[in-house]
Amino acid sequence: METVIVTGSEGLIGKEVSRFLEEAGNTVIRCSRSLGQDLTDEKFVKDWFKKNKANHLINLFGLNDHIIDEDKKKALKLFDISLKSFDDYLKTNVTSLFSVCREYARNNERGNIINFSSIYGIVSPDPKMYINGKHKHAGYSISKSAVIHLTKYLAVHLSPKIRVNCIVPGGILNNQSENFIRKYSSKSLLGRMMNVNEINGMIKFLCSKEASYCTGAQFVLDGGYTA
Repeated sequence: METVIVTGSEGLIGKEVSRFLEEAGNTVIRCSRSLGQDLTDEKFVKDWFKKNKANHLINLFGLNDHIIDEDKKKALKLFDISLKSFDDYLKTNVTSLFSVCREYARNNERGNIINFSSIYGIVSPDPKMYINGKHKHAGYSISKSAVIHLTKYLAVHLSPKIRVNCIVPGGILNNQSENFIRKYSSKSLLGRMMNVNEINGMIKFLCSKEASYCTGAQFVLDGGYTA
């Protein structure tokens, strides 16, 4: 079996992917802010990847939030979004991701990187999906769109020794309101949201020899939402 680094390992997807890989006999090196590992710190990233080598790197860390003014208890509109908050998304979801991928590549002669974007990196979130005026931050969608192109850029520059691909998941069931689930499901061709374990098959494929000719690609798992 092989060694896999999972960043964002303590999140919804990270926990499931780590469990799946370990049960298949792989060694999983977990990396998460909740475990005291800050991937926005370039010095930490450089030191950590010198000490932790792996056959595969699965990047699940990232900033994902709703726009909400906690003080005023009301949703923020487009013109209320602070540039600081916008920069935070770019720093975590793009700049830090670039740093993590680069240090993995610097310290592994061969390997495989799997990044995670979102359907909101392909299409804009629909504010009508969210209740009480809440909606996705512009920085989230824009940064997730950048992840797709970053994946392609890295694939070009790291080939042929390191493959780089991107999974683009749709909405995953995670205690959302019935109203949200109903609205989201109406946009999915399969009429439902995704179960978190339905990502495992794509992870298994991209980490296998069967994916040896896949690089620079995006794999959309959205039940037809973006079709």
